[in-house]
Amino acid sequence: MTAASPLTLAYSPCPNDTYIFAALTNGLLESAPAVRVHFADIEELNNDALQGTFELTKVSYGAIPWLMDRYRILRAGGALGRGCGPLVVTRPGFAPDLESLRDAHFAIPGERTTAFMLLQLALGARPRATQMRFDRIIPAIAAGEIDAGLIIHESRFTYADAGLARVADLGAWWERTTGRPIPLGAILVRNDLPRDRALEVHRAIERSLAFARNNEAQIMPFIREHAFEMSDAVMRAHIDLYVNAYSADIGDDGIAAVHELFGRAREAGILPAATEPAFV
Repeated sequence: MTAASPLTLAYSPCPNDTYIFAALTNGLLESAPAVRVHFADIEELNNDALQGTFELTKVSYGAIPWLMDRYRILRAGGALGRGCGPLVVTRPGFAPDLESLRDAHFAIPGERTTAFMLLQLALGARPRATQMRFDRIIPAIAAGEIDAGLIIHESRFTYADAGLARVADLGAWWERTTGRPIPLGAILVRNDLPRDRALEVHRAIERSLAFARNNEAQIMPFIREHAFEMSDAVMRAHIDLYVNAYSADIGDDGIAAVHELFGRAREAGILPAATEPAFV
């Protein structure tokens, strides 16, 4: 690879990701690294990262313990915050609380999503689960195909419209239990990229986010293009919730939250080894 070769960058088409990366993706930043972008659902991104497919990729923090032999974590561009965790939903009257769902059949957005890691921690056990694309979970519950669902992304804004009821907010559970923000997803850089190149990407992501905040009218058509059937109100709510102060730099508080998540998952037997997160 030459210095001028575009870096491969994979992220989801969700509004928070397209908002952060719009300027970088579309060549709107002077002297920023060129990128060649691949869009995919989060669990597909988690699986691709196991193969080291992309030099830069968005993944779930729940998948990172299996990726530290190939990647490091960038401090910019991830999803971490408060009041933004995954929800457990079901049909009204099916279950009053999370404990009553211990024997239920869950639909989950992926085996190595942070959401599923949190569900196992909150339940104190691994539930019976079937993996589905995140946008299929709500219809499956409403149709009675599945008992309960673990929802992420824009589904947290639309589940009530489908007649479903919230049983638990796993982000709120995490915050009550630990006092820390919830680490949802991160941008990884592959280990074959030198540190100075990785830091250049970090700065480019910070600049891309700053451009978005200062030039929203210019980047919103790109976000809308990838938001599929999402309404403008849901798209805006998605951005406002998931793009926050941690998006530009995870900070010491965010890094401590990641260590807390990994440590609790190890203690619960969810993680296979004492893997610690490695940041650039």
